[in-house]
Amino acid sequence: MRWSGQAIDASRSDALPGLESNSGFVRSVTTPEFAGVTFHEVLAKSALNRVPSADGSGTYGWTINPYRGCSHACVYCFARPTHTYLEFDGGADFDQQIVVKTNVADVLHRELTKPSWDRHPVALGTNTDPYQRAEGKYRLMPGVIRALADSGTPFSILTKGTLLRRDIPLLVEAARSVPVDLAMSIAVYDDELQQQVEPGTPTTAARLATVRAIRDAGLECSVFLMPVLPYITDTRAHLDDAIGRAAAAGASSVMYSALHLRPGVKPWWFAWLERTRPDLVQRYRSMYLDNAYAPKDYRRWLAERVRPILRDHGLGLGRVDPATGSMGFSNRAGDDRPGGHRPGDRRPADRRRLEQLDDGTEQSVPATSPLKRADPGFDRRLTPRRPEGAVPTLF
Repeated sequence: MRWSGQAIDASRSDALPGLESNSGFVRSVTTPEFAGVTFHEVLAKSALNRVPSADGSGTYGWTINPYRGCSHACVYCFARPTHTYLEFDGGADFDQQIVVKTNVADVLHRELTKPSWDRHPVALGTNTDPYQRAEGKYRLMPGVIRALADSGTPFSILTKGTLLRRDIPLLVEAARSVPVDLAMSIAVYDDELQQQVEPGTPTTAARLATVRAIRDAGLECSVFLMPVLPYITDTRAHLDDAIGRAAAAGASSVMYSALHLRPGVKPWWFAWLERTRPDLVQRYRSMYLDNAYAPKDYRRWLAERVRPILRDHGLGLGRVDPATGSMGFSNRAGDDRPGGHRPGDRRPADRRRLEQLDDGTEQSVPATSPLKRADPGFDRRLTPRRPEGAVPTLF
């Protein structure tokens, strides 16, 4: 396992393969409660990850991943290739070999209290889910939330996990001092299909109930309708049902995009497709054989289909941060705190201006970049060069 960047000194003969010389490794754990899943507990060397923007702007974002791998086992998950950095595979290992950073809150507190930290917004849930089932056992997120709020750091959480409901009181308290943006990822609204393609996730109904609970607590909550699966969940009936149910649950906005298949995800997706929808294999090959993204014509078609449905249900589009893939930070009228809102605000869904892109898709365009609103140091955030010979931090 390629975790040598975390190596400190000691050598252990009983450690996980590849971790013999890593004193950050604690133990590997199995339990009947999580049949087939192994948890590898580690002491993380760092908590914050710097992520360059994918839009070529030279800016960057910050993320935290309390876990590596995810028992939600979503077949389409774009993060699967990241597990290969640890010399696991991106298939069953990603679903069943979960790395747990047991000290992540303590490490994060130390990093956030350094004089050099200037309170950049931080995103959680953009790689693996911080509220996957293991969070019920390890309870890492309360410490993470407190560390971020106590340091005055804006943060966002994207999750499929209904365990977030446990922390709603803590999130309400945090939102009194820092901008907090929340989003629930709900891509599939057909119960049978949802269990096929996302077998380890809570039900769609449970996630929608979590959106309602968040809104009832006075916090905003967006819904990520991602990914839309071509020829599977892109029917007018499915999209209307999805957006209508999100609106009924009180969603503040909706973000959507077509399926994105990175090279490390394609083998697992196509294996699933061949088992369950062999009639679509050739169509998907024509769309994704040489591309990670759906063709522009398809994205344009999808935008034209989704746009009137959003209008019909009174929902606007949210904005995705190009660096982290999370939602942009909210800026509600009447709030003098950059990027934030006050718990208890009960405003209609955000109706931001929509801008049509060259490929026909849309994105919401606030007057000011959400990162810029939430981060006074945004203009200075140019990706620094990594020192020559430096080893990337995997934890």
